[in-house]
Amino acid sequence: MAAGHALPEKVRKGDPKRDRGNRTGLSTGANSAAAAVAATLGLVRGAVPDAVECVLPNTMRVRFEISDGRVDGDHAHAVSIKDAGDDPDATHGAHLTADVRRIPGGGGEVILLGGPGVGVVTKPGLGLDVGGPAINPVPRRNIVDNVRAAGAPLLDAGDSLAVTISVPGGEEMAKKTLNARLGIVGGISILGTTGIVRPYSTAAFRASVIQAIDVAANQGQTSVVFTTGGRTEKCAMREFPQLDEACFVQMGDFVKAAFTTAVKQGMQHIIVGAMVGKLTKIAQGLSVTHAWREEVDRALIAGAAAEVGAPPALVAEIRAAETARFAAERLAGFGLAVAFHRALAERAIRSLRQRYPGPHRLTVLACNFEGVPIVTVDEADLMETTHA
Repeated sequence: MAAGHALPEKVRKGDPKRDRGNRTGLSTGANSAAAAVAATLGLVRGAVPDAVECVLPNTMRVRFEISDGRVDGDHAHAVSIKDAGDDPDATHGAHLTADVRRIPGGGGEVILLGGPGVGVVTKPGLGLDVGGPAINPVPRRNIVDNVRAAGAPLLDAGDSLAVTISVPGGEEMAKKTLNARLGIVGGISILGTTGIVRPYSTAAFRASVIQAIDVAANQGQTSVVFTTGGRTEKCAMREFPQLDEACFVQMGDFVKAAFTTAVKQGMQHIIVGAMVGKLTKIAQGLSVTHAWREEVDRALIAGAAAEVGAPPALVAEIRAAETARFAAERLAGFGLAVAFHRALAERAIRSLRQRYPGPHRLTVLACNFEGVPIVTVDEADLMETTHA
């Protein structure tokens, strides 16, 4: 997830929450640009307007309402309140605040700074300066371009404008994001590659997966642990305590994005932590394991059950069942939980090796529904078994 975006809510088939709204919203970057433009116009005109028009990174022109505008000499203040539309964004309702200071004779520059509630970058790998504000490159350019247009009379006269973006309550909002894992502390990130927030978009989450791997690689980590959610991550952290926190990446459903990035970054050891459903879908070779994309392969599950000695009647039941969980729970009653998960893990390793070749070593950790380890299968063990 790009830093600053909330983790997507789990919604299952048939869940009434699946009937989602489709109203788009505006990004933190777009709102920051609007607040900065309003404050800049305050310095140019002597009063902050109640609304401004801004150009988004995607070139659309959008009108923003402005609140708390005021001018005090060479300083102006303005707020744009974020409306995330129908997206369950952690920053919905945030007060993106801009304080713009005129620097007489400063040389016509626009200087962008981060204030309270905007995260500070503490690790390399984000494409941002360590120690600087977590304002991503696209919104950074967009804010500066909009301020440069609005403040042209002052800048052309040789004055500079120092723009400080802040977010009251941003530190609390950031706790609902992956910022801390990415090395962004003290607040949210200012995001937005287009300026528009699309409801329930997976793009931000996918981007955050790639970003997290890049950060780990830039720190010199050579191992990465992909998990499908919070429980499997806790399970993996207990199982691999020797690894740095930066090595653990919640890939969610994005198997292909995670693996292609890890291979590209030269990760030497790739570990996957998953429960039975996602483990089966990884074994199926799916690039995205979301429930809506493709159903679980019941023949694959039944085959694994038969392989570990499940009674034929149970194998038939498993083949007819809707979920992989049914198989896991029934087989546990026969004392076959470890063997069954091992068989699935072996299938997952073979599938991943075929789809994502490279010099890396593969390990799969199967967890139960409480996030407790069941079995860990290493590719080296599998190769020994295969060659035996």
